Amino acid sequence: MAGYKPVVIQTYPVLGEKITQDTVYWNNYKTPVQIKEFGAVSKVDFSPLPPYNYAVTASSRIHIYGRYSQEPIKTFSRFKDTAYCATFRQDGQLLVAGCEDGAVQLFDMSGRAPLRQFEGHTKAVHMVDFTADKYHVVSGADDYTVKLWDIPNSEEVLTFKEHSDYVRCGCASKLNPDLFVTGSYDHTVKMFDTRTNKSVLSVEHGQPVESVLLFPSGGLLVSAGGRYVKVWDMLKGGQLLVSLKNHHKTVTCLCLSSSGQRLLSGSLDRKVKVYSTASYKVVHSFDYAASILSLALAHEDEMIVVGMTNGILSVKHRKAEAKKDASSRRRRPAYRTFIKGKNYMKQRDDISVNRPSKKHLELYDRDLKNFRISKALDRVLEPEITIKTPEITVSIIKELSRRGVLANALAGRDEKELSRVLNFLIRNLSQPRFAPVLINVAELIIDIYLPVIGQSPIVDKKFLLLQGLVEKEIDYQRELLETLGMMEMLFATTTTTTESTFTLEHRSDGFPANGKTES
Repeated sequence: MAGYKPVVIQTYPVLGEKITQDTVYWNNYKTPVQIKEFGAVSKVDFSPLPPYNYAVTASSRIHIYGRYSQEPIKTFSRFKDTAYCATFRQDGQLLVAGCEDGAVQLFDMSGRAPLRQFEGHTKAVHMVDFTADKYHVVSGADDYTVKLWDIPNSEEVLTFKEHSDYVRCGCASKLNPDLFVTGSYDHTVKMFDTRTNKSVLSVEHGQPVESVLLFPSGGLLVSAGGRYVKVWDMLKGGQLLVSLKNHHKTVTCLCLSSSGQRLLSGSLDRKVKVYSTASYKVVHSFDYAASILSLALAHEDEMIVVGMTNGILSVKHRKAEAKKDASSRRRRPAYRTFIKGKNYMKQRDDISVNRPSKKHLELYDRDLKNFRISKALDRVLEPEITIKTPEITVSIIKELSRRGVLANALAGRDEKELSRVLNFLIRNLSQPRFAPVLINVAELIIDIYLPVIGQSPIVDKKFLLLQGLVEKEIDYQRELLETLGMMEMLFATTTTTTESTFTLEHRSDGFPANGKTES
């Protein structure tokens, strides 16, 4: 056995995986921290100034969290009913909240009781924001009205009644204290100017509007509703620039990155899409466990916070850059130490002695060398191998199949060992790069363990999952074959139209002759 050759681990290209700068940037977050709230998280908002605390609105409470805290550092809970939204002022000292009973409450971050309370809406308030001058608050409610409040005098300044359905979202301009935008379930987005007491611009989104966003420059407006995210040019009278349809369910929230070069959208399909504001193409995507209601980014994109319908708050912190400490680094030998003797020229009387390099075999190679086939298969079915490097497991399976002992390695397994094999098949059978090998393994498993089906509920459940996965793959293959047939028909039609055509021509003697003309 001195001539044993280690198993060659075949490399399988991962289809569709493309590493870009956005992929590296948005994947550079730690494992998310999950915080359980009292109800669905309807709104998340970051303070614009240090220490960048963020307010989370869920059910009848508003929790204020620190940057790295998992417990709220402050709680506002003195509401008669449910609170739907809360927004920080530009200086981070005040917080305004909208409630289900129609009240708009103003809180000082140094206290707990409401500093001001504005009453004028008759139904739930879903949208509140501070104007650019910091002394006025705009609110929108389910009574179809939009109101402007004066903070020092605690009174209502203006009321707009141009919407014909619930007003569920809005935002104030960061540059002009007289402009703000609202979105309604009447499918419209309106821009209001307090100097004219009416809307100065209105665009038709086409779906109930769930979220609106103004770019920092004020020239572009983004609206979200239904499956669509639409971008409007405000300087051209509300001209539609682009309509994006990358989600499968209703888009509920929008957010801009700190640089303004990336737009994020969250949806009920449990995904967060990241768009480039230059091309408006999706450059990255996040997956979550439940439908998404709210989304917010911290200063310099240091944190991404997502609120979901199941009351879970997902918080991701950016990984810290590793700093190399030159003083603690061990001094290594100089370069000349490694090249010493490399350029020595052999003389006539010199004798060359080659030192054989010792090859260290992997544990599964040692088992294969000693014919421990079941042990070798068990080693490559460990979770750290099947999850990180499944190609090693597939390569060992191919080697066992080449030797003709794959059935022997799969046979005689107990419930735990068989579950590992089934878990690996369920996870990787649908991948095109592994399917040709794993389909044969699935057939062997079924043939070997079919007589003992029904003895273990865990194994039976995994067999049902495997069966469903195989049926789904068959459906996919059928759809692909149908699509292939349609494409072949189109190609055949195109080829026929581009071929040369034959027409009849009359010769000088009066008899028809075949003439060939190019179409």
